[in-house]
Amino acid sequence: MGTGDGSDRTPPPRADGSGHHVPEGQAPEEYGDHRGRGDGDDHEHRSRWPLIAAAGAAGLYAGVAIAVLGTETGLVPPLVGVALAVLGAVVLLAGIGGWLREAFLVPARDAGSPESRESYVSTTVLFLATDVSTFGALFVYYAFVRVGAWPPAELPPLVGSLVAVNTAILLASSVTVHYAHAALEAGNRRRFLGLLGTTLVLGLVFLAGQAYEYYEFVAVEGFSLDSGAFGTAFYGLTGLHGFHVALGVGAIAVLCWRALRGHYGPDRNTSVATVSLYWHFVDLVWLVLVAVLYVGASV
Repeated sequence: MGTGDGSDRTPPPRADGSGHHVPEGQAPEEYGDHRGRGDGDDHEHRSRWPLIAAAGAAGLYAGVAIAVLGTETGLVPPLVGVALAVLGAVVLLAGIGGWLREAFLVPARDAGSPESRESYVSTTVLFLATDVSTFGALFVYYAFVRVGAWPPAELPPLVGSLVAVNTAILLASSVTVHYAHAALEAGNRRRFLGLLGTTLVLGLVFLAGQAYEYYEFVAVEGFSLDSGAFGTAFYGLTGLHGFHVALGVGAIAVLCWRALRGHYGPDRNTSVATVSLYWHFVDLVWLVLVAVLYVGASV
């Protein structure tokens, strides 16, 4: 019982901007500011940004395809494809920007309920499923290239030590990001930071390796984007994959920055889960590229 002057009363639980109680030992910004959302919204979060990004990517790639088709056949004005590609690029960048802000720059996203986390991961899976169709379209184009005379005269030596090293690096990064996530869930912050930083370095090394490979092909072998249909397919597929790796490296860099600021914990790991899922997808696509484009083209 109180004495009447309020001196022995238990302090009320702290709350975030909307009055949600914040567990002891956590700052409101770490727990998540639910300002502007009702109680029912904790269990109902659906992100529109991955779908917007996927629609933009589809417009970009379709525009490029239409521009190439128009240039080669004259069936459609190339400017139509260019306009569609520009519009798609704008929508894609807007979707990625919104997704990065919502997933990685708003602490509330990492403090949601298990239902909210599952919903966000499910949305990411949907985005990756649409991305498969993008790569699939280019693989279909490559299949048509293979139907013609093979091998083409411009085919360079594709399988060598460089692609083997790049593959090993990317596979290693998939392992490190997996165990970084596991360390976070186990509450081992030091191990989490070390493995996440290692993943970032490996991703940067892979991009540097791919840039060096391009230099070798263009400057030494004379194999470029203009080297026939196979050149278009090769640089289209590897360039698209490199773009995805660059996006992943950027996302991992944001994770590292936020991890150093203490934004993550065993119950605040939605961003880490979604980026890890995306990174595994990028690695899987690379293995398919190596099997089909590098090894397959050399057979």
